[in-house]
Amino acid sequence: MNEEIRQLEPKVVWNSFTDLNAVPRPSKKEERVIQFMMDFGASLNLETVKDPVGNVIIRKPAYKGMEDRTMVTLQSHLDMVHQKNNDTEFDFDIQGIEMYIEDDWVKAKGTTLGSDNGMGVAAIMALLESTDIPHPPLEALFTIDEETGMTGAMGLQGNLLQGKILLNLDTEEDDELDIGCAGGIDVTATRTYNGKPIPRATVAYEIKVSGLRGGHSGIDIDKGLGNANKIMNRLLYNATTHFMVRLSQIEGGSLRNAIPRESSARLVVLKSQTDDFEKAIKEWSEIIKKEIRVQESNLTITIDKCSAPNMVMGLGAQERLLKGIYAAHNGVYAMSAAIPDLVETSNNIARVSVKDGMVKIGCLTRSSVDSAKMDLANALKSTFELARCEVSFGGNYPGWTPNPDSAILKIAENKYNELFGEKPKVAACHAGLECGILGQNYPEMDMISFGPTILGAHSPDERVSIASVQKFWKFLLEILKEIPKK
Repeated sequence: MNEEIRQLEPKVVWNSFTDLNAVPRPSKKEERVIQFMMDFGASLNLETVKDPVGNVIIRKPAYKGMEDRTMVTLQSHLDMVHQKNNDTEFDFDIQGIEMYIEDDWVKAKGTTLGSDNGMGVAAIMALLESTDIPHPPLEALFTIDEETGMTGAMGLQGNLLQGKILLNLDTEEDDELDIGCAGGIDVTATRTYNGKPIPRATVAYEIKVSGLRGGHSGIDIDKGLGNANKIMNRLLYNATTHFMVRLSQIEGGSLRNAIPRESSARLVVLKSQTDDFEKAIKEWSEIIKKEIRVQESNLTITIDKCSAPNMVMGLGAQERLLKGIYAAHNGVYAMSAAIPDLVETSNNIARVSVKDGMVKIGCLTRSSVDSAKMDLANALKSTFELARCEVSFGGNYPGWTPNPDSAILKIAENKYNELFGEKPKVAACHAGLECGILGQNYPEMDMISFGPTILGAHSPDERVSIASVQKFWKFLLEILKEIPKK
């Protein structure tokens, strides 16, 4: 199946992408892909080093006649988001991604594709192994753990890189040049509760929310997509308001940087109320489906009887939990006043887990303004503390302040206009790029970010445009020809 991917043009890029996608590479478990990249550099007899945190750096001398050009650092991250549909049998720890072609798109069978940021990695690999592509001295920086904390970029030492220009190949619209990004912080709320015996004369049910599109919790946060955790909480809040319901378990979402697509809850309801309860859940479900039918045409909400749980939450803990999640902000919080159509601040209620006497709620809060990021984080902290949760902050990383006077930006703008007959969009993105972190240790480095068109990142709907990869590759090669002398 993946062999047909190798026949796509440019073959050097797609072959590298196919080789990369054969290697399991979840965030925080990158040992195999680090070794893959170390072996790749060694096979080319290029200077290859691994820094103390696991980032891989490979340096290649300039193409003949371009030795006097400024060294360029090409940067992408090795890890990928692992998400799959519930009905997909797949083990990310041992299996390579199964890809296929549909019209102009490369997709994966029921899982994330890894084009974020695998296409950037593959393009850099193609350049490193090339023998006939003109380029200045190159320094490839392959970072780890970008998706769940950016610890690779954070741990990179300040005097390790030699390049003066950095091309980050991790954005997802091929007509866009990014010069800024949002910072982020994890907000985690936890509490314990005492389990209570199941009330007499009750019936157990399982409610499931599924079929949502999901997506990138930064790039897609303004699309009005359904959040499975918020939908489930709305149903449970209404249920506990109108019926004698006791919660036993909730499992919703997974990764903080992915909009949650699925949630399930187990509960009990008085036997005498079951008919009205089932009817009400179905009525509320239809209302929700109608509200978001444009964005989420495949939303499915089911209710089925199930085996009785071992215990349920106490009424006080249950009430505070549901009210806390209901009050917690999810989605766009503020739009940028400086950059048109840019989300400034947002939050994703990514994970809700309630079971065995423990509540855990995980959020990712983003903003291009650090003070606004902390303002929303503190608002969430206050909300969850009112629900008697303990709240902690973690994974705090900075944004990337735009530099509209960037010299490499001017080169890229002119080359894009020359190649494609139109001006590119110069923008900042509402996602975490490593440029902001790298810029702390390398403040003089001139940076831009660009990449091919990728849709549905961080979800099993992830896909990359074949024509866009061709465009991206052509653009990258032409930029490298224009790098100025030292």
